[in-house]
Amino acid sequence: MSLALFPLNTVLFPDCILDLQIFEARYLDMIGRCMKQGSGFGVVCILQGEEAGTAATAHALLGCEALITDFHQQDNGLLGIRVKGGRRFRVLSSEVQKDLLTVAEVQWLEEAAEQPLQDEDGDLIALLKALAEHPMVEALDMGGEASGQLSLANQLAYLLPFSELDKLDLLQLNDPQQRLDAIQQLLDELQGELFA
Repeated sequence: MSLALFPLNTVLFPDCILDLQIFEARYLDMIGRCMKQGSGFGVVCILQGEEAGTAATAHALLGCEALITDFHQQDNGLLGIRVKGGRRFRVLSSEVQKDLLTVAEVQWLEEAAEQPLQDEDGDLIALLKALAEHPMVEALDMGGEASGQLSLANQLAYLLPFSELDKLDLLQLNDPQQRLDAIQQLLDELQGELFA
């Protein structure tokens, strides 16, 4: 499967919302194609290089499909789009085209089935509800509700201030319970650093 990539300084998770401002010709063309075809593009985290200008020199080999849910012209005249995370994928190979757009051959990763929330998920559910009240999260119209463990894990992994590398580690975990356990471990480490 061939997929245009948008390397960003962020890690997108399935069913999570990301607002983007588009101004480079290669990405305006890519968005136009996606909207005509009803298809998505791939968000991969930049490991080396910049978001704008030349193509990022190194990006993660794991990413998340971005599906355009809304678009508008911003006050500054630029195109604003809102995307929702779709399927996770692994990059098998990639090449930079003449217009500096990176296109990759990708393999879709299988998603685990949604699992019901458990009693022991209570603290993490409360944390998601608290995050939903943050103005930036509220603006994304996200947080507050989780339909199951996978939904809870994806939203927390996306919204919490973990490093990009930690988020990539979380993105590659297939099992929702494993992802929640890893999130709890990262939270414990953060708490340890705060009170050290």
